[in-house]
Amino acid sequence: MGGKFVDNFRVIEIKALNSTNFLITIESENDLPEIHPGQFVNIDIKNAPEVFLRRPFSIFEVDYSKKTISLIIKILGKGSKKITEIKQGETLNIIYPLGKGFTYPKTNDNILLVGGGSGVAPMLFLAKKSGIKNVDIILGAKTKQDHINVDEYSKYASLYFTTEDGSLGEKGYVTNHTAFQQLSKFTKIYACGPYSMMKTIAKEAQKAGVFCEVSLENLMACGFGVCLCCIEPTKKGNLCVCTQGPVFNVNDLKW
Repeated sequence: MGGKFVDNFRVIEIKALNSTNFLITIESENDLPEIHPGQFVNIDIKNAPEVFLRRPFSIFEVDYSKKTISLIIKILGKGSKKITEIKQGETLNIIYPLGKGFTYPKTNDNILLVGGGSGVAPMLFLAKKSGIKNVDIILGAKTKQDHINVDEYSKYASLYFTTEDGSLGEKGYVTNHTAFQQLSKFTKIYACGPYSMMKTIAKEAQKAGVFCEVSLENLMACGFGVCLCCIEPTKKGNLCVCTQGPVFNVNDLKW
């Protein structure tokens, strides 16, 4: 999917979406390469000696005319928290676009996208870029306050929500949602989120005989397949998620 680039991006917007999620939009002086849903960036954490490794984040939006990339940063530790403290006008050094993205659906496909936690970003990017009409999205979080506002994406898909406490949408996990109980009506399923969530989705998709790809969130420190932090056992052997993934067909995984 093309080459990798190292570039300094200027932060043009940082906005809190809720208590743990931030939207950061960064701008390059250079034209952007082609970027696909499911690919990611690796960000260097400046002025944080306690954070040695770069941190990977899925790409949420790309605007080629403005040369901008938008990321949803969910605070999960010291590295992600440090990024959310950056100020407008400061720079972020990123390596991008990394990894293998999702297989694009065909025009006549009926697709289901499932996102949980930080896995929301690539699902919304795919819904927007796929350009097809028959798209359902199930987004899951612990509570209503943990969900971000995605009303804009109702233009691209039918949106459904779950919360563990029932404060928004249906109560339970994404795999408990009514829309998930009708997998046979879909031709393709795409998912990103916690490991256990994707394993359940993979199992149910295989039962239903539906094509399914998942984007894994293994620790991806280098982005080049050198550090071997992100190895995943597959039927083709142990593969680096950062280069052979993060997107995998579930039939190739040893789940």
